[in-house]
Amino acid sequence: MDCRADFPILATRIGKRPLVYLDNAATTQKPTAVLEAEMRYYEQVNSNIHRGAHYLSRLATEEHEQARATVAGFLNAASDKEIVFTSGCTAAINLVAQTLALSGMVHPGDEILVSTDAHHSNIVPWQMLCQRTGALLRPVPLTPELTFDMAAYESLLSPKTRIVAFPYISNALGVVNPAASIIAAARRNRPDTLVLVDGAQSTGHQLIDVQALDADFYTFSGHKVYGPTGTGVLWGRQAMLELLPPWMGGGEMIREVSFDRTTYNDLPFKYEAGTPNICGNIVLAEALKYVQKVGIPAIEAHEQKLTAMLCDGLSAMPGVRILGPKLGRGALVSIVVPTVHHYDLGTLLDQMGVAVRTGHHCCQPLMLALGITGTTRYSFSLCNTEEDVRRALDATERALAMLQ
Repeated sequence: MDCRADFPILATRIGKRPLVYLDNAATTQKPTAVLEAEMRYYEQVNSNIHRGAHYLSRLATEEHEQARATVAGFLNAASDKEIVFTSGCTAAINLVAQTLALSGMVHPGDEILVSTDAHHSNIVPWQMLCQRTGALLRPVPLTPELTFDMAAYESLLSPKTRIVAFPYISNALGVVNPAASIIAAARRNRPDTLVLVDGAQSTGHQLIDVQALDADFYTFSGHKVYGPTGTGVLWGRQAMLELLPPWMGGGEMIREVSFDRTTYNDLPFKYEAGTPNICGNIVLAEALKYVQKVGIPAIEAHEQKLTAMLCDGLSAMPGVRILGPKLGRGALVSIVVPTVHHYDLGTLLDQMGVAVRTGHHCCQPLMLALGITGTTRYSFSLCNTEEDVRRALDATERALAMLQ
């Protein structure tokens, strides 16, 4: 697979070196098809949606709702009504947590189980929910191999368990969590347990079928799947979205408003107050079409090959520790070198034209549990190549020789 030519920004040079972009877990670069879709929208379509009677408004409305249908198909949702556009994964998780706080469905003493490898956006909203309801947050530990500890999780499940939240793929470790087993155990323990899956690192890297997954909520950010920043999706089971109250008030989420009372709109508009990111949502759909054109099975196989190649090379370097198992991981690899600060390593790699991410990756509880301050993270997308891996390994080896 060689899609590099589809991404104009990859022609960037860092000094005399071509850019090797390995920070895809933070944000992916955008293919020409996505860039052209944004330009086309503003040149040919731009208008507000749903309430206008004129041509451009009708056209924008049609394209926006077709984008929703594209997302629904991409996730195999049962209905377009289950697709709520948000500004990203963070906003989607907050929407769920805040509406649950308003719903009266979470009570004092209820427990919310969150995996230790969760991103802050899948921890802090639940802490806020606990503060408002009297519920308790319970972290699920990791095994010594840094995988999800199913035995510990099942021991934490109890009649008090109300919500379970976890990332499909850890953004800090790259470990693929056993989503089907986690959800099935929650259902056996208490059938009305609500399960939210953070799909920020899984969407676009593996096939996602929300009906087969059997969670209640699934979230992802558009900018991590070749779409624009400020876009994202909350998929929710229709019955649950019908049950939960609105979050923000304003235009579009209403049916009728008077000073005495307001009645709310149907799904999904009940959760989309105000003018949405019309262009962003339409362009996000184009990004998903691009992914489908390349083919997720082909993308997954390609990324797994690159990840294994990187792991092999890093494993041969003295002092380098790869966090998590070599097998059963997504398209990212985090390392620590006890004698080298992760920021120093990342800085030298940047000077050699290799872009990686350093720091705690918005996973401070995980870093605290590991007894470290951060890691150096390499992450792939479909546009990376074996040459990128070779250059990254060579740069890492040279940088470590300079720092140790």
